[in-house]
Amino acid sequence: MEHWHSYIQRLQSIAQNGLTYSENKYDLERFQELKEISEKMLADLTAKPVSQIQDIFVNEKGYATPKVDVRGVIFKDGRVLMVRETIDGRWSLPGGWADVGLSPSEVVVKEVREESGLQVGAVKLLAVFDKKRHAHPPDIHYIYKLFILCEVLGGELTPGMETSDVNFFPPDQLPELSVDRNTEAQIKTLFQFLANPDKQPLFD
Repeated sequence: MEHWHSYIQRLQSIAQNGLTYSENKYDLERFQELKEISEKMLADLTAKPVSQIQDIFVNEKGYATPKVDVRGVIFKDGRVLMVRETIDGRWSLPGGWADVGLSPSEVVVKEVREESGLQVGAVKLLAVFDKKRHAHPPDIHYIYKLFILCEVLGGELTPGMETSDVNFFPPDQLPELSVDRNTEAQIKTLFQFLANPDKQPLFD
């Protein structure tokens, strides 16, 4: 069923772009109908009420573009920093949605501090991954994931409002992962930068 998510995402973006740029009232009616059909399809596919799907997209206006998720990568003694997400009880690299008005490096510094208690500085972009091309569960949104190497400047390991635990893990002893946020293959790929700091950033 994963391909149906991709089809619906495309229908959503076509409808949103049409509503943004069309001036003919008949075209606007058609794009509005296409938008409503895609919302109903997504509601059926996810077993969520149509009203909940509409609430998700109510603020989506203008040309449709991917959403951006930013994750911090902090290594220490051959291990990587991870936080336990309260939403599902599983572990991920600290991070979250990019904020309007903040650069990617500012976002990752803020997210790491809020979720782990550590003060960090952004060092290098390691990867930009298209979520659809990796082994994540299907998502309502189309998402790009940024992984940024950070260095610790201070602070102490302390869970935040959205996390219940913080710890460092070696690549061969990863905890149960929040695969909506990061996959085992992605994390092990990021460890390649620990062995080869000059490795070029990855994409797609």
